[in-house]
Amino acid sequence: MSFVSIIIIIVNILLAVILAVGTTPIMVWWERRVAGLIQDRTGPNRASVGGIRLGGLIQSFADMLKLVFKEDFTPSHIRYKFFFTIAPAIVFMCSFLTFAVIPFADVLIINDVSYIMQAIPTHLGIMWFLAYAGLATYGIILGGYASQSKYGLLGSIRAAAQVISYEAAMALAIISMLLSYGSIHLTHMVQAQAGVIFGFIPAWGIFIQPLAAIIFIVCAFAETNRAPFDIAEGESEIVAGYHTEYSAMRFGLFQVGEYAAMSASSAIIVTLFFGGFQIPWLDTQDLQNNITYIIYAILAILLISVFFLTKWMKKNYIWKDKKDLRFKEGNILIKAFWSITILVMAILCFYLFLGLGENETNIITAVIQISTFLIKFFMMNFVFIWVRWTLLRFRYDQLQMLGWKVLLPLSLLNIIVTATFIVVKGV
Repeated sequence: MSFVSIIIIIVNILLAVILAVGTTPIMVWWERRVAGLIQDRTGPNRASVGGIRLGGLIQSFADMLKLVFKEDFTPSHIRYKFFFTIAPAIVFMCSFLTFAVIPFADVLIINDVSYIMQAIPTHLGIMWFLAYAGLATYGIILGGYASQSKYGLLGSIRAAAQVISYEAAMALAIISMLLSYGSIHLTHMVQAQAGVIFGFIPAWGIFIQPLAAIIFIVCAFAETNRAPFDIAEGESEIVAGYHTEYSAMRFGLFQVGEYAAMSASSAIIVTLFFGGFQIPWLDTQDLQNNITYIIYAILAILLISVFFLTKWMKKNYIWKDKKDLRFKEGNILIKAFWSITILVMAILCFYLFLGLGENETNIITAVIQISTFLIKFFMMNFVFIWVRWTLLRFRYDQLQMLGWKVLLPLSLLNIIVTATFIVVKGV
């Protein structure tokens, strides 16, 4: 195995690990701040290190440390301690492994060798995602059952009922996408979303299969056990459901697993329906052919963005009193933003000055596509957070009615319409 291969493998694995697990403190902070914004309150902003609060982000790290050092208590009435212990790990590992097949960029070619930009370069594609996403529910069911608590057991029963309510509709929605894309490989699916339809609309899955997109996104919310489909833990009815008896890091693993599942669902939604790493109206070949102009555009966007960000922070974030810690923190953040921007701009200008060979062009194209994927990924995560703090929880029976009487018939109808269209058009 060459040095380049090792570097690319490490980059892909790091991306998967960071996006699935490493962003959890950021997602927790983001969720609490967005919740505060929606509910017209401040949100977490008190915890600090040397007076530096990072807008409340330090609070997430403080909560994480609290869980790490908290006493890990196991109730004495529990008989199945092994199952009680491994249940959070099952949820965490399955949620994490669903991220392993997400393509972050198009196939990268260096020295005439092709590299698939996935943590695990398997061709199982969407089947891998479905397998591990479904297995995560077993951890929830096992945790609730092993707790030997009526609340935990009720949460487990609800989780089982929830699975059979949405899984069928989700799988049938994916079948519609398989018919449209003609492949189960996620990289091929993203490549199929290049170009436009009707001359100006990006050929993304949400425009090609809008009904399948709606069905899948609704089912993805249920898959992550987040509001409005968090009936397995419904606090107002069964305390905390399946994780009522858990504490410390075992409880923390359930929470990390939830955010990992949210990140994985966001990534798969972006991959299937929002063009993945594709830039609107620019496929990989167009991007490579116009890479010089794209770099100039990126330089301009970076400069304008950091300028307006600095202006906004000076107006809204930094107090005029230089003795105030927020003045110091604001200055540190502004310097950090400018330093990162200058570094990125210097690297891009260096490549432009030296001239771009085939390998350099391919690498920069991959970096741009990874950045595009990340922007879409975080925007989809914001939608998950937005919905959680906007909609009320569905009742236990309402989710089953929605799954069996609405989503399932619609997904079957969508398959019939899609298959008929393909046969008639001879695609």
